[in-house]
Amino acid sequence: MKAAIVLFPGSNRENDMAAALEAASGTRPDIVWHGDSDLPKADLIVLPGGFAHGDYLRCGAMAAHSPIMRAIVERAQRGTPVLGVCNGFQVLTEAGLLPGALMRNASLKFVCRDVHLRVENSQTLFTSRYEVGQVIRVPVAHGDGNYFADEETLNRLEGEGRIAFRYCSPAGETGEADNPNGSIRAIAGIYNETKTVLGLMPHPENAIDAALGSADGKALFRGIAAALA
Repeated sequence: MKAAIVLFPGSNRENDMAAALEAASGTRPDIVWHGDSDLPKADLIVLPGGFAHGDYLRCGAMAAHSPIMRAIVERAQRGTPVLGVCNGFQVLTEAGLLPGALMRNASLKFVCRDVHLRVENSQTLFTSRYEVGQVIRVPVAHGDGNYFADEETLNRLEGEGRIAFRYCSPAGETGEADNPNGSIRAIAGIYNETKTVLGLMPHPENAIDAALGSADGKALFRGIAAALA
């Protein structure tokens, strides 16, 4: 599997993402500058976490208009899998590849801690190594992770199995106390219509080694590598 990670001014998780992908696939990803108009051949495109363009205007708004995004949208529409994490999720919504928006955390504070997620759909190339209802622990680090969409969109996401993860308690229950940012319906990650584009706020790339607190993110990258081998 060959992956391409897009680097924006202000990205800060590209090396963590590259390490996670290389550990799962055995192949070092390409790092692609946002200002390039050509995207190398890749089995997977990744938009990493960070603060693209300093999060001016809205988080991801400027990055969504970078030259490379035209190629990414075209590849995504042709079926190339795309993974957007944290700031990458924000960019995907701003680019129209995923519905909804990421707003300021309900607490109006930056949140940086481990959270628990409940796997909502395991029948995708991203989550095939998990079980439905499985609870995993991964870190979050964001100030604008409060997912919002209108009621019609939310119902469509629910009905089409396009909610990937929800914030939950260690026992798998959803509630305000276990929702770090106020996301509607405790949504932590969603898919596009074909489930080939995944955006999520938590950082699975920082949960691949138990020595660092959790290895629960490792299954996501191993599943992707196996599906795209």
